[in-house]
Amino acid sequence: MKQLLNSLDTPTRRQFVERCAATSFGLSIVPAAQLVAAESADQKPAAFGKAKSVIWLMLGGGLSHIDSLDPKQGKSKGPAKAINTLADFQVTDFFPKFATVADRVCVIRSMEAKIGVHKPAQYYMRTAYEPRGTILHPNLGAWGSHYLGRSSKTLPSSVCVNRRSDQGNGFFPSSYAPLAIGDPNQGISDVRSIGDKSNANKRLRLLNGIDADFRRKFNDKGVNAYNGFYDDALALMKSKELKAFDLSGESEEQRAAYGDNSFGQGCLLARRLVDSGVRFVEVKHDGWDHHKALADEMGDVAPVFDQAFATLITDLEQRGMLDSTLVVVATEFGRKPDFDGDGRSHHPVCFSTVLSGGGAKAGFVYGKSDDAGYYVDEKAVSIGAFHASIAFAAGMEIETPAISPSGRPMTVGDGEEPILELFA
Repeated sequence: MKQLLNSLDTPTRRQFVERCAATSFGLSIVPAAQLVAAESADQKPAAFGKAKSVIWLMLGGGLSHIDSLDPKQGKSKGPAKAINTLADFQVTDFFPKFATVADRVCVIRSMEAKIGVHKPAQYYMRTAYEPRGTILHPNLGAWGSHYLGRSSKTLPSSVCVNRRSDQGNGFFPSSYAPLAIGDPNQGISDVRSIGDKSNANKRLRLLNGIDADFRRKFNDKGVNAYNGFYDDALALMKSKELKAFDLSGESEEQRAAYGDNSFGQGCLLARRLVDSGVRFVEVKHDGWDHHKALADEMGDVAPVFDQAFATLITDLEQRGMLDSTLVVVATEFGRKPDFDGDGRSHHPVCFSTVLSGGGAKAGFVYGKSDDAGYYVDEKAVSIGAFHASIAFAAGMEIETPAISPSGRPMTVGDGEEPILELFA
């Protein structure tokens, strides 16, 4: 051992000793070989850090993989037929526009999850941790702020569209929480009430006078974080970059191309935000819980997603942004292969997700479900590995844990490793 240590240069020798000490005290949470490999940027694949922004499209309710991205025959077959794409795989005819950009996407057909109930399953998909009553876990936007810092001096690093800001910062400071946009067409319309500069300063002096005593009495991290969050909000309200939230800056043709609905306009807003420096944007699209009348309900929701997604990928590519933006299509679980001619129930043990841009392989299918679409047949992907892979593309050094309020070391993906085969 002494001979080995002496053969190393000083920094490497120190790092080796530190790792051995950490392991001795039970502090190591990843294999030493992984840590050594992670230290050298030269050893990382080119995809590491290629995604400067992430657009997360959340299909709430549970997308049926069999009726969308993983078509089957036999008893599992639903009302849709399989169609060819511009890549070497098929989707169903519920997604005809998706088929035209398939050569720019990576479809994962081997997702596995543990939870089959909507709310906790959505929490699990957003955080890679099962819900617990004693702690809140961060989503990827908050992890990005932790590992990478702020992505903009004035704009928030994380935004969510068409949903509330819960399932956001977790145990991290409130400044890591996403800014919630309820209606992309309205943006942050309420900020106009601040008035002119003199009026704003008058309001600030009044506020500071009111809460000065409170701040002195409760001078802790929580209060300070909230004050920082408030200060950031004020800076944004006064900033010229606020126009990134205003869709009126887009042509009518462009807005129509995304679709005249909250999801389509949310995707357009997401493109504007990442173009302005926002690192993580989630756009939610509900309506995928098809227990009955699947054909009719897919006929309603699928075209909305299909149009917006294909337009987003094309728009990002034409602007030279797709290489640096990772577009993620996620859902809380799939739906059972058992089709009674009407609908399908919840099915967490096998479903599909999508990656596009940001270093992900293009025109590629990862993993395989069995012939019925019931179980994963090859290359299972856990929710944790899915998160770790996205974090890898975003350049997060996830080998270094964050310490939760309970003192537990925690990482993106709950200790899972990224799947490098997903990236070019």
